[in-house]
Amino acid sequence: MSIRYGGGSAREVPFERLRLRDFAGSVPWRQMRSVHGQSHFPGRYASATSGPVVYESRLELARLLLADMDPTVKAVFAQPCLLTSQVGDRVRRHVPDYLLAFEAGTVRVVNVKPVDRLADPQIAEALRWPGELVERHGWEYEIWSGTDPVVLENVRFLAAYRRPGVVRWEEVEAAWRCVQDGDQLAAAEHRLAADRPGHEVRPALLALVWQGRLVTDLTQPLSGDWVLRRAT
Repeated sequence: MSIRYGGGSAREVPFERLRLRDFAGSVPWRQMRSVHGQSHFPGRYASATSGPVVYESRLELARLLLADMDPTVKAVFAQPCLLTSQVGDRVRRHVPDYLLAFEAGTVRVVNVKPVDRLADPQIAEALRWPGELVERHGWEYEIWSGTDPVVLENVRFLAAYRRPGVVRWEEVEAAWRCVQDGDQLAAAEHRLAADRPGHEVRPALLALVWQGRLVTDLTQPLSGDWVLRRAT
């Protein structure tokens, strides 16, 4: 396999010797291009976890948002490498969409593909052999095709609070001290606000949800009925 670094250099790494540290300082394998009339929507997302991360479609951006909100993810690499393997009588090549590194030490390679395209035998085969290679190495492999649309809308909304400083640190910590396990969002707002309007303190509570310090059922649309749990 090959990893690309700044300045255009690339390094070959035998897969059996590959370690997470080999990706330090790496850059995406492909250059992001935007062409008039193209059917997909590439871009660059300002991740709270890893800084700017490229994506090549809205579906990739959705997976990236979920990874960015996951407090157990410590690093995200887009298009992390070029995999090369002998598959039958052919030499196959593949660039995964993401590599996620977790605090627990596990590593997951993620490919993003719309569910309707997974029925294509050629696409299914193109996704199968990288998974076998990754799992033999002891890493996790994921083919991701989407999630509950309500969850995704909630995560998109909460991402507005991902950056430190959007809500003042003092306000976030005051909210953490105030909220009680099992509070509904409206009740927590009322207690925290005291004599102020509730909407003035809601951002601090939502920042805590983004950080994973408070958890709630994201399959429910955002409302004052959200039940907040203090993460253990």
